Amino acid sequence: MLNNFPKKHLFAVGALGVVIGLGLALSPSTPVEAGRVSVSLDLENDQTRALTPANDEQTEQASEPAEASTADNTVDAAEEAAAVAKAVEQGEETSPEVKTAQAEAPKTDVPKEPQLEWSSFKIKSGDSLSSLFKKAGFSSSLMMSVIHGEGEAKKLERLYAGETIAFASNSEGELEQIKLERNRLESLVIKRGDEGFTGDIVMREPEARPVFGHGEIDGSLYLAGKEAGLSDRLTMELAGIFGWDIDFVYDIRKGDRFEVLYEELYLDGEKIDTGRILAAKFTNRGEDVTALLYTDKDGNTDYYTPDGHSLRKAFLRTPINARVSSPFNLQRRHPVLDVVRPHEGTDYAAPPGTPIKAAGDGRIRFSGWKGGYGRTVVIQHGDNISTLYAHMRAIAKGVRNGAKVKQGQTVGYVGASGMVTGPHLHYEFRVNGSPRNSRTVKLPDATPVPKSEMAAFKETVQPLLTALNESSGERQIALGPESD
Repeated sequence: MLNNFPKKHLFAVGALGVVIGLGLALSPSTPVEAGRVSVSLDLENDQTRALTPANDEQTEQASEPAEASTADNTVDAAEEAAAVAKAVEQGEETSPEVKTAQAEAPKTDVPKEPQLEWSSFKIKSGDSLSSLFKKAGFSSSLMMSVIHGEGEAKKLERLYAGETIAFASNSEGELEQIKLERNRLESLVIKRGDEGFTGDIVMREPEARPVFGHGEIDGSLYLAGKEAGLSDRLTMELAGIFGWDIDFVYDIRKGDRFEVLYEELYLDGEKIDTGRILAAKFTNRGEDVTALLYTDKDGNTDYYTPDGHSLRKAFLRTPINARVSSPFNLQRRHPVLDVVRPHEGTDYAAPPGTPIKAAGDGRIRFSGWKGGYGRTVVIQHGDNISTLYAHMRAIAKGVRNGAKVKQGQTVGYVGASGMVTGPHLHYEFRVNGSPRNSRTVKLPDATPVPKSEMAAFKETVQPLLTALNESSGERQIALGPESD
């Protein structure tokens, strides 16, 4: 009966039988299969790791790679035999070279990250970039290639004592990276690429934790801020927020209170600084003023009352933080001429050289020497308001006739030029040419929150307002994650 089948069919069946027999003889045992997939699950850390074999199983498991490889080769051989049988059935021949190529499994090598060796140096006074390159074992010509690289690489030239610079080289000693740590938050990182070196500024974002503090005025805002745990910077910012409505030299009284919600900044679990004031309330002579931080759709950030009015006025109440040495008085006797002459401004005594700020946005109408006023600057604000700053030691650079100035910009420095008895600032505020007492005149408000943004404003500031209202009265209460 076998003679009735074609010989090529019989040959194919015989080849398949041999392959199947080899596969059964060489197939991996059950313990090997279990050993290949067994892992330990660490559910708490969401990790997996391979089980460590016991000592009495090491010999058996050591043969697993060979047995697994044999099993893989068996599968490849079966596939090859099937291909051969098919070729024989179709009357084709397969060359030994083709068989060898089919039996070899493709190998994929995953490139490893190059191991870098770092050398770090603390920058000291007198260090230069070339001397640091030399310490790290690199040439000046390489330094020039680095600082002439792309991006921010040129900023490597600006070094300051106290910073840290680190060089990374590969196994062949070639420079691969440079890291200049400006501070704990900012670093300049330069890397070698196919086209040369490229530098980037890398910023770390600290974690901001809201903190509540409050105090009561007994002597001064500065001392009360210290008692409440506020930094000097936060105390000055608090005064600046309410400075358009409250004169912190003359208006505050014993018993005035403040509450402030501000940020403490943490990096790697360690407090490194204080951030922004998020909300604050100041009670002056029984009247409350509340300030809430809000950023509008154009990215402008300012402080507003709960109903959306800006705490910032179009003018500063005072252009300098100093005591009043001579108030506004239209019946004052002149200290030099000894005659009754109206004092149409307010004098602020301050050390020579103290910066003087523009009270509001405007354009310089006069800049120069003005008789008994000495060195003087006059700023025109719109059509009907002007301010005057006199007796300066020097006028600030760029403050000349016709130039534009912004509120808070330095326009000059306290001096004793003109007809004076000592260094001070003489400041005048005029409406339609008539003098007004700058400490009591009603100042126009800045632009309020637009009606189109009121819904977004209320949604943003409501949590801040709630935090202030629900404060427990303790000196400091953490509203975010607990401090370390």
